[in-house]
Amino acid sequence: MAGFQRFEEIEAWQMARELTRMVYAQSGKGEFKSDFALRDQIRKAAVSIMSNIAEGFERVSPREFAYHVGVAKGSAGEVRAQLYVALDQGYVNDEMFARMQDRAGRTGKMLHRLGEYLARQGSKKVKG
Repeated sequence: MAGFQRFEEIEAWQMARELTRMVYAQSGKGEFKSDFALRDQIRKAAVSIMSNIAEGFERVSPREFAYHVGVAKGSAGEVRAQLYVALDQGYVNDEMFARMQDRAGRTGKMLHRLGEYLARQGSKKVKG
């Protein structure tokens, strides 16, 4: 697919990995680490972005890849929504909120573009 040999080469996956690092770092601090429901949910959503990009890449068709890219994009939106809860509860400060929102938003936009590309590919094989 577009010259990618491994999912690790996909910029959206790299950005999702960095977002996941940020989520884990912030959700492991202070009161955030004790809010088990939010902590676990935001971590699962962040990991879902990375995992769905990887799983989709390993599928055999652009259609299957596109499906997983769509799921990953949804998870990026989920992270963005949960960051508002973290901000409102005082678990993250305004600066960190803005940085993480930016990262999640940029990831979602990249995934949108990737999904559009894959949709245009139809039933062609992703890689040989």
